[in-house]
Amino acid sequence: MGRIGPVAAGESSGSVVRRILLGSQLRRLRDSRGITREAAGYSIRASESKISRMELGRVSFKARDVEDLLTLYGVTDDAERDALLGLAREANMAGWWHSYGDVLPGWFQTYVGLEGAASLIRVYEVQFVHGLLQTESYAHAVVARGMGDAPAVEIDRRVALRLERQKALVSERAPRFHAVLDEAALRRPYGDRDVMRGQLRHLIEMSEQPNITLQVMPFSFGGHAGESGSFTMLRFPESDLSDIVYLEQLTSALYLDKAEEVAQYEKAMARLHEDSPGPEESRDLLRGLLQLT
Repeated sequence: MGRIGPVAAGESSGSVVRRILLGSQLRRLRDSRGITREAAGYSIRASESKISRMELGRVSFKARDVEDLLTLYGVTDDAERDALLGLAREANMAGWWHSYGDVLPGWFQTYVGLEGAASLIRVYEVQFVHGLLQTESYAHAVVARGMGDAPAVEIDRRVALRLERQKALVSERAPRFHAVLDEAALRRPYGDRDVMRGQLRHLIEMSEQPNITLQVMPFSFGGHAGESGSFTMLRFPESDLSDIVYLEQLTSALYLDKAEEVAQYEKAMARLHEDSPGPEESRDLLRGLLQLT
């Protein structure tokens, strides 16, 4: 496994954001000219669904396709064309996670890139400790439980990928990370007693990092705003990129960016933050669980 320097890692993470930014700009240009996706697809010898995937930032961009679309959309200013074509080149940079393509589902590659480019990551987790906060032993137990038939080498690579993602939290450009963990995630055992004790100690240590806020939603609170299950919210430094809600499923994932949908999750996250004990009290809860483990 090759090691990626901070500059390369930042560039490759940003490529996903640039892909989404370019797609959204192409969509705005098409809409402003009243051109259908079908007509746009015809102009680049592609289908309507290909245009849709491009505008959502889910595929790479060919320079020729972008040039032809810009011509169709009436973009003739050289500076504007050069800026968008430069964005297309940057958007096609391969991310460090591509070396894990043998164990990384395509739908999750997008998330890894977005996570690495985010300036604020907020999560609610109910099943297990969030991947960015897992110890190596705990991560191994989680992956092994979920992929019981997988060979040991594949499990090890998935764990290595998770540990690589965690480096962002301690980098020079570390994002703010705010996690609410349901008490169920902390009480459900993965691995043996030593693994769980090590994981709880790690959470206490990580919660003291200046860029990390950790709260525990205790059983004693009863029903709460996280009733729909785990979710992640990502915010980016780019002002023209909206917040994204990430919902992981068994074989795929949903990425929500419509303002009205994001707003609903924003409310739920705010309620979780408000209703959960604060960081210091949550650390006390973790210490109490550690004594019981």
